Amino acid sequence: MMFSHDRKDFGPDFVFGVAMAAHQIEGGQTDGRGASIWDSFAATPGNIKNAENGVVACDHYNRWAEDLDLIRDGGFDAYRFSFSWPRLIPEGTGAPNEAGFDFYDRLIDGMLERNIKPLATLYHWDLPSALQDKGGWMNRDTTRAFADYAAQITRRFGDRLATTATLNEPWCITILSHFLGIHAPGYRDIRAASRAMHHVLLAHGLGIEAMRAEGGKDLGIVVNMEKCEPLTQSPQDAAAAELGDAIFNQFFLDGALKGQYPKLVTDRIEQYLPANWQDDLKLISPPVDWIGLNYYTRSLYQSDPSVPVFPFTQSRGPLEKNDLGWETYPQALTEFLKRASDRYPGLPIYVTENGMSESDDGKRIDFFDKHFAAIRDAQKQGVDVRGYMAWTLIDNFEWAEGYSAKFGIVAMDPETRDRIPKGSYRAFQKMLG
Repeated sequence: MMFSHDRKDFGPDFVFGVAMAAHQIEGGQTDGRGASIWDSFAATPGNIKNAENGVVACDHYNRWAEDLDLIRDGGFDAYRFSFSWPRLIPEGTGAPNEAGFDFYDRLIDGMLERNIKPLATLYHWDLPSALQDKGGWMNRDTTRAFADYAAQITRRFGDRLATTATLNEPWCITILSHFLGIHAPGYRDIRAASRAMHHVLLAHGLGIEAMRAEGGKDLGIVVNMEKCEPLTQSPQDAAAAELGDAIFNQFFLDGALKGQYPKLVTDRIEQYLPANWQDDLKLISPPVDWIGLNYYTRSLYQSDPSVPVFPFTQSRGPLEKNDLGWETYPQALTEFLKRASDRYPGLPIYVTENGMSESDDGKRIDFFDKHFAAIRDAQKQGVDVRGYMAWTLIDNFEWAEGYSAKFGIVAMDPETRDRIPKGSYRAFQKMLG
């Protein structure tokens, strides 16, 4: 089974890549790397399916050359990877870990030797535990620590990076992790979440400015989007979906790109935001060079007045689902690309994550193919889409799902950690060859 699309359909400069994240794949915790919030979250009973963890993960720390060969041999142009903050600066601030910097020197040089564009992400959720001890994203000081970290990365690696994103998925960093408690650090607290929502965007803004001051180029932010639709045609459910959309799909991009938050959201959380938060809006929104959109699925919203602050519940609909229960709804990718293009004009857009956890690889191929069609539809509407990053190269530590979720186009033997390309990898190889 192969894709119905061809590389040339997307334009001569369109970038195809794969995306992975440091904590999910690297392992390599013996080089002076500090502890992260995901180490302690995974060590706490009940947080991770099957009590699994990322201590060894895919052993990418030692097998990176083999993995870069897979990326090159798959025909991909780019690798979207993340730096591990605790590997580089174990306490979050202060003394650097030179062995960690050396690892990323090897990794980035290895990409360039194989003509793979390095697309870097500074923060893909692995906050140094030492910063969490001081309140983590609830503490404004973390934003300054992040800016210093961003500056150090730009000084050491900036001239070799094709693009750099400050954050991956601020909704997950904040709502999923500080309000719903599903991801590290596992808070279920609206004040914690509201402070985190503001501070991660302040960190983004300060990080962009710090990288610019060091000569950083091609800087952006990556957000995740989820289609929010009402469960029924009732006005109450429509209002619930509108609020859901404001939280999920507007708050972070409007903050970072317009220096404003949706009133629908601030009306509900203002009492929990930091004092004088409005004074930071200019700081959180310096100019960026591109936007990254991650897209997977949709949710159906039902009004529920018994729920405080955000009075709704969410469910999935009747469409085909992956093995996590996420619906396949590709037309929303077209909608989000067009919406971002219209709302934030002049900024090129990358689809920085899109994929399917599924044991049936034929379904995965079909999923990718349908989302390629959605991108082509957006391009035909004039949207400047520059690239597509498949999530993910190798089955890995999928956060709270442990190793049970299989998003990879390459399987991994759980005992030997050997890589086994799937049919979806071969489909990419044929399309991109």
